[in-house]
Amino acid sequence: MTIQELNNLPPDKTFEELFKCCGSTTWAKQLATKKPFESKISLLHNSNWIWQNCTVRDGLEAFTHHPKIGDLKSLEKKFASTKDWAGGEQAGVNTATQNTLVALANGNEAYLKKFGYIFIVCATGKTAEEMLALLNTRLGNTPDIEIKIAMDEQNKITHIRLEKLIE
Repeated sequence: MTIQELNNLPPDKTFEELFKCCGSTTWAKQLATKKPFESKISLLHNSNWIWQNCTVRDGLEAFTHHPKIGDLKSLEKKFASTKDWAGGEQAGVNTATQNTLVALANGNEAYLKKFGYIFIVCATGKTAEEMLALLNTRLGNTPDIEIKIAMDEQNKITHIRLEKLIE
């Protein structure tokens, strides 16, 4: 859709489209109130400003709208509305070896157990091996450091999805 088409959507439809880009209710509601957007750059600028003012709770909500890295089965079920985007973002796992996939699954479980939320990484352009290396590195972080990194990664994902939403 174009920026003008987004601007012309009724509020509930605007929220729906934005919520597909980031699963934070606060972020989507606040961004929807910034219409009309002058341009895609204006949309991205407002998105970033709002995200920087979101809370950890908002981030945790957004994280629940992502499948675990490499969990392609959940893409088909729980995340049907964004499976094409998420599947493309996680394309690097399609060529991964079985050993790498098992290591990702094990790492995801260790990460969830340690931090209480799934491993969030902007997977676009990364191989499964690169994501595994990042996962293993980030497992060594403290919770305070890791939540900041995860929220930054969420912001990157959101920007990519907004770019896909607006032509």
